[in-house]
Amino acid sequence: MKIFPCNNSSSSHSLRCRQTFNRRALIPTEPHSLWLIKKGTVRTLTWNEEGDTILLGLWRTGDVVGQPLAQVDPYAIQCLTSVVAQPLDVNNSPPRQVLLDHIHQTGELLRILHCKRIDGRLIQFLSWLAEKFGYSVDQGQCIGLQLTHQEIADCIGTTRVTITRLLHQFEEDEIIGWFENQRVLYRPTLRMSHSPHLSQRSTIRC
Repeated sequence: MKIFPCNNSSSSHSLRCRQTFNRRALIPTEPHSLWLIKKGTVRTLTWNEEGDTILLGLWRTGDVVGQPLAQVDPYAIQCLTSVVAQPLDVNNSPPRQVLLDHIHQTGELLRILHCKRIDGRLIQFLSWLAEKFGYSVDQGQCIGLQLTHQEIADCIGTTRVTITRLLHQFEEDEIIGWFENQRVLYRPTLRMSHSPHLSQRSTIRC
């Protein structure tokens, strides 16, 4: 099965098919439409009857997103940065690799969300961000995606206040820090942490 960019009759026409969206903008969604992210980062979302946001995924340049892949209603694609995206003509089902990418990310996020302790959940989420969006610096792994505290809270199912408190705690414990206005995870392979601040209570674990 194949996915084609708009119309490949000419490169100039292909470029015109690309659309630019500002940060926070919603990319239009339809039951049978997909988008190829040419530049930037988006998150895919749904929400419950109470209006609580539920993260479906975080996607970067080269990823394909759309309601046919999530099979969820309601469904939204929100830009976390300025984004250039290209609509795709879908012929039957999406390619196998696109489906596998979505399945893999869903599994990773479910694993993180099933960590009972919020501090452990946050550490695992930061580790996942560092792996998917990060790059190496001398201090550790730089997380190349800036999320607000509320956005992080939405991702792991907690409150903004809790995220703010834990991030400050992690900075004090030198688990995370800053490098050129980007958050750095000092121990990029960290899945569980035994920080000095928490030592009298228990090890962060899932």
